[in-house]
Amino acid sequence: MSSGKYQPSSSLDDAEKPFWISYADLMTALMILFLVIMVTALSNISAKTQEVMKQSEKVETVIENQEVRQSEIESVCDFLAERTAESLRGVYVDCKLNRINFGEVGRFKTDEFKLGADGVEALEGMVPLILEAAETPLGKKWLKQILIEGFTDTDGSYLYNLNLSLKRSEWVMCTLLQNEHASNVNLTAEQRRQIKKLFLAGGVAFNNSRESKGASRRVELRLQFYGLDSEEGVNRTNEAKFDDIGPERCMI
Repeated sequence: MSSGKYQPSSSLDDAEKPFWISYADLMTALMILFLVIMVTALSNISAKTQEVMKQSEKVETVIENQEVRQSEIESVCDFLAERTAESLRGVYVDCKLNRINFGEVGRFKTDEFKLGADGVEALEGMVPLILEAAETPLGKKWLKQILIEGFTDTDGSYLYNLNLSLKRSEWVMCTLLQNEHASNVNLTAEQRRQIKKLFLAGGVAFNNSRESKGASRRVELRLQFYGLDSEEGVNRTNEAKFDDIGPERCMI
């Protein structure tokens, strides 16, 4: 007769142990995989969030710089408009379009490319004001060039009017640059040097006609400014190559 205690059978427990051990390992592995996936996803989200924030900051900086640029350009134009209103009649500086309109005195007769005496006088008064504005700190920073634009009416062919409008703008440039003995405009040698540096002549035919043919035959000055990506002064004409060639003569 056996003297030992009765030991209940553990065959069922032994059979279940491998299952529960395997299940626990599987759940642990799944939990670790889930944590890895979550950490990776959160890292990606954090990186994307930082990139979006950086891009947003860049956009805000560009917008802010554009606003500063526009404000400073308006200051240059407003300065010129105020100086013009104080000293010249009939000449209007449009700071919305950045244009200078000479009104009646800036109009040409049919098929002619020379202004009358009043127009020449208006040029003589206007150009020093432009050069003054160009030499202010904000003018040096933003004012790129002054484009002389000659316009025609719609009479005649396109090429004829293109040539005529170009002659009108070139004549204005010639009038400004000829030496004091040949020109009716009283400018100093230094002012003429600045004109070479800043002014540009260009014809535009009849693609900006006005309410009447008389009003269409005109000359205007357009203010052009640097963009945010431009270096100060890089696009201005290098006037040094013009300085030593002697007196200027108009060839038209």
